[in-house]
Amino acid sequence: MIKRYAFLFLILLSACKTNPYKATNRDYKKQSRQYARIIDQTPLDAGADSVPPAPYWVGTTNFNLRKPNFIIIHHTAQNSCPQTLQTFTMTRTQVSAHYVICKDGTVYHMLNDYLRAWQAGVSKWGNITDVNSISVGIELDNNGFEPFPDTQINSLLHLLTRLKTTYNIPAPNFIGHGDIAPTRKDDPNAAFPWKQLADKGFGLWYGDTTGICLPPGFSSLTALRLVGYDIRDSSAAVLAFKRHFEQDTTRTWGLQDEKILYTLYKQYQ
Repeated sequence: MIKRYAFLFLILLSACKTNPYKATNRDYKKQSRQYARIIDQTPLDAGADSVPPAPYWVGTTNFNLRKPNFIIIHHTAQNSCPQTLQTFTMTRTQVSAHYVICKDGTVYHMLNDYLRAWQAGVSKWGNITDVNSISVGIELDNNGFEPFPDTQINSLLHLLTRLKTTYNIPAPNFIGHGDIAPTRKDDPNAAFPWKQLADKGFGLWYGDTTGICLPPGFSSLTALRLVGYDIRDSSAAVLAFKRHFEQDTTRTWGLQDEKILYTLYKQYQ
């Protein structure tokens, strides 16, 4: 009987918990309604874009929502999930993400996947310079120097499985913040298990490089650019590549690095 009352007490206690983000949640709903009204608008008044004026408005029946085509993975560079949630709900920070994953595996879905988060910043991947507009941003609770616990990675893999299936995201399009902004960012840190993700279809990886012979005239910088890296700062691009694919944070570059790059470059073509 005592156990039963204790159980009921815990249920009641849980029900009494208040959400500390009620105010910012209301702001979220207000903003989303504003965007919904914009989407619902018909085109501009007749004649605004036409000389001579079109006689009437014609709305196409063939359309859908724009969908994300990239996943950008970050570490928060903060000390806890609550700290990050607070950061992403303060207007003055001007930064956000679609998802935050805590060390214990809890996933906070902070923004509808179809909306544009402010997570990539000034970045570039291949010819894409507005990464925010085509990507989902995932933040992992990590101060930048820690390993990523299995509970966190398991939740990430579960989330990536759904996102890849829902939006048909190609395997090469799972990348890190440090890949798209090599001069500014280093996240996720070198402890991040990119190979584990690639083995599940979230990113590409290389095989055995034994016996690999580089073709005459092979250019590492050209290959890095064709993979997607911004090579305007070649040293930063090299470091970003090594952090992602070799879990190495040194700027040295040798034959083994070139072999790894060559096997990946061929996959990206």
